[in-house]
Amino acid sequence: MRERRIETKRGIKCRVLEAGEGGSPVVFFHGAGGLLGEEPVLEKLARRFHVYAPEWPGYGADTGEEKLDDMQDFALHGWDVIEALELAARPSLIGHSMGGMIAAEMACIANAAVDKLVLIASAGLWLDKHPVPDIFAMLPFELAQALFADPKAGEKFLTGGIDFSNMDALQQFMVANSRRLGTAGKILFPIPNRRLSKRLYRLNAPTLLVWGREDKLIPLVYAERWQQLVPSARLAVIDAAGHMVPYEQPEKTAAEIERFLAQA
Repeated sequence: MRERRIETKRGIKCRVLEAGEGGSPVVFFHGAGGLLGEEPVLEKLARRFHVYAPEWPGYGADTGEEKLDDMQDFALHGWDVIEALELAARPSLIGHSMGGMIAAEMACIANAAVDKLVLIASAGLWLDKHPVPDIFAMLPFELAQALFADPKAGEKFLTGGIDFSNMDALQQFMVANSRRLGTAGKILFPIPNRRLSKRLYRLNAPTLLVWGREDKLIPLVYAERWQQLVPSARLAVIDAAGHMVPYEQPEKTAAEIERFLAQA
């Protein structure tokens, strides 16, 4: 994917990954882990759609996270980014985890401005009987266990092969991760519940839910709750995948999303 830079009317600079030419616009909002070294689902979708993947403030080299204090700020920033991209048509939104929560908020705020909505293992709801684990209290190896169906493969994926027994490497990882989690913590800590459920009645966009069957962070029961609140939403469950389903099963994930977005 190629890289471009934009600046919103609020003065927040943003790195955007972009791929595809001529297809309808699709904007992807990443989760708390940020944009990763490889984004295989986006690369596959770019064969048919024009894909944009902006980076949230606090994740890359750019600053601006000090201007975002709450969920409304994040959602409006998402719309500011789309405005700065100067898209030729009404976009479809895809959000993973934290990015799904923000994309859903955006679709509720401007409920005529979204073509279609894809929520991948989305945060944003809360069930007392199934509390979402606190990722901010987890050590790196615990994150891999919570996020991946295959924790060993996930550990390498998240850290680029860092050996957690190497204290220097572990410290570097923790420092690099702290700023990202500091931004994410504004809407995910202490619990990822910002009363989105009260606003979902405004959600008009056709919606696809994509979930890993072995998601231990936000388990499948949450997908069922999304369907209760958004009765028109379709659910695609991906086997042999956890919370990081776009990275564990990119072919299956991309196929489900492409099929949904291509429908008239």
